[in-house]
Amino acid sequence: MPPDHSLVDLIDAAFWASAGAIALLLVVSAFFSGSETALTAASRGKLRAKADRGEKGAARALEVTEDTERLIGSVLLGNNLVNILAASLATSLFTRLFGEGGVALATLVMTLLVLIFAEVLPKTVAITDPERVAARISGPIGLVIALFSPFVGAVRLITRAILRLFGLRIDPQGSVLAVREEIAGAISLGHSEGTVEKEDRDRLLGALDLGERMVEEIMLHRSQIEMINAALPARQVLEQCLESPHTRLPLYRDAPENIVGVIHAKDLSRAMYRVQAEHEGQGDPFARFDVMAVASEPYFIPETTPLDDQMREFLRRRAHFALVVDEYGTLQGLITLEDILEEIVGEISDEHDPQEEGGLRRCEDGSLEVDGAMTIRDLNRAMDWDLPDEEANTIAGLVIHEAQMIPNEGQVFYFHDFRFEVAERKANRITRLRVRPQA
Repeated sequence: MPPDHSLVDLIDAAFWASAGAIALLLVVSAFFSGSETALTAASRGKLRAKADRGEKGAARALEVTEDTERLIGSVLLGNNLVNILAASLATSLFTRLFGEGGVALATLVMTLLVLIFAEVLPKTVAITDPERVAARISGPIGLVIALFSPFVGAVRLITRAILRLFGLRIDPQGSVLAVREEIAGAISLGHSEGTVEKEDRDRLLGALDLGERMVEEIMLHRSQIEMINAALPARQVLEQCLESPHTRLPLYRDAPENIVGVIHAKDLSRAMYRVQAEHEGQGDPFARFDVMAVASEPYFIPETTPLDDQMREFLRRRAHFALVVDEYGTLQGLITLEDILEEIVGEISDEHDPQEEGGLRRCEDGSLEVDGAMTIRDLNRAMDWDLPDEEANTIAGLVIHEAQMIPNEGQVFYFHDFRFEVAERKANRITRLRVRPQA
């Protein structure tokens, strides 16, 4: 270490130039650190709202954050450059002042300075109002990204090549999926913290899940479809329509699988009323009435159609009713626009619907009596359970899948930390089950 009297001689113009450069580099490092925090923490939804109100800074911030990988790469490259340069200058300065012992001293001093002034302080400021900070720094950061873009591109290629060596590939759709998962995670977290009501959580998650779910998961199975024989006299067809709680009913000819049309109760009533009003003389006014003349063409869809696509198709066609077929064209069930909406808002009932309790009933022993045709998703949503629905759509289907057989009444099974008891079976169909979590 140089003698004490030499320190005064060493504090010259070069010393102040180096100290000033280190201070300036710390300011630049603080800028990069705060920018990274603000741009990654800023809500794109809030930025979009501000941009729509004409805020140019928010519009630039949206543009800058469009490519997150390029943004982070540029900011990290700039931050590392200035930090390494600042550390090098500090080491040189302290070595000149204190000899070899200056290396350790420079490391200690720069660590404290970088931690406080270039990391914690700017990040704390940025996180308090990330949208406002992001809008203000978006201009300079845009220039930094443009300047470092070639280097970041090269780093990208090198990084992905190294990842491929280990069998890892970057999914180009990963960012889209990540946004959806982030929204779903935020909603679930809000519910667990008490800031989001269960009903709101169910509706929001139901809307997000439409793209992941298929028509076959929620359709009414063909065994439960109420149909009308098109060969019946018009009066009988009208009677069946009036007795049914449904407005639209499929018409079949010869066999239930041969759907030839869909009758609307209101259209049929109007047509028959008009024929009766115009009828003169004796005899049956509906003797020659053709029900098929009033029926609409059946609308068939594949069972693998995503729910969000089908909802858009219903709205585009101004239709509410579709028949579901498999890959061989065999009738599998039917689905309505109301069925899809119920996946978002829950059960929709009116004064004409049968009085039911949603297929759920509490038993004295604490178990839940469930309709076998109830979907696993509906039960999970109603009870906040997490039964798996990858291998089966209904509760009965889950029991049959896990048991690898069609159980008899009274049989009990334990799986997924739940107890399942078959309460009722009709033919080969499980109609009622008692379910309760294992203690």
